[in-house]
Amino acid sequence: MPFTGYQNLAMVIKAFELTYQENNFIIQSEFRLNDYFKQRFEILLTEGVVDNSEAAICENLIAPILTEVWLEYKENWLLWSHHTLTYNEDLSGIPDYLLAHKSPLGKIVFEQPFFVAIEAKEDDFTAGWGQCGAEMVACQKINGIEGQTIFGIVSNGKLWEFGKLRDRLFIKNIKSYTIYELEQLFKAVDYIFEQCQLQVIDP
Repeated sequence: MPFTGYQNLAMVIKAFELTYQENNFIIQSEFRLNDYFKQRFEILLTEGVVDNSEAAICENLIAPILTEVWLEYKENWLLWSHHTLTYNEDLSGIPDYLLAHKSPLGKIVFEQPFFVAIEAKEDDFTAGWGQCGAEMVACQKINGIEGQTIFGIVSNGKLWEFGKLRDRLFIKNIKSYTIYELEQLFKAVDYIFEQCQLQVIDP
């Protein structure tokens, strides 16, 4: 079944015998947002057409934020956009974004995804988390690393929600973040990158 076939997170929890919890696991980092980016982003929000389609939301709101944080981690990580992810016939599809550890073979080689980010189509976060949860399970199974934490983000461009999967425990962060508190959002996204980095340095 494709990732989009999982209509809600409960389907994922049942299908893969996970346990679901909610708590605030995000500890905001010390990330300093570039003033130039902040100014351009604010202009884009006030003057640009940013949310007239799914593609526009991905390109104008989600991708720029992920990319700006990724620049701080580019030596060890690659941010993939709309890259096919397949574990088996029950876990396959195309996540909007994937953060994967950089392969020693070069940037065209995809390996070890650590987090996925997807757009909540038509603001449907319920379906968004079903898809994202399935993608997180696929990453976990592809990597096959016991105790590894896989992270997930679901966003409609303006609102951002976070989750993580470690072994059979799925935790959804209670607090969500918005682009209207851009500094706080960036610190939350950077925390996810930082945690992925720490798992490579000290697995």
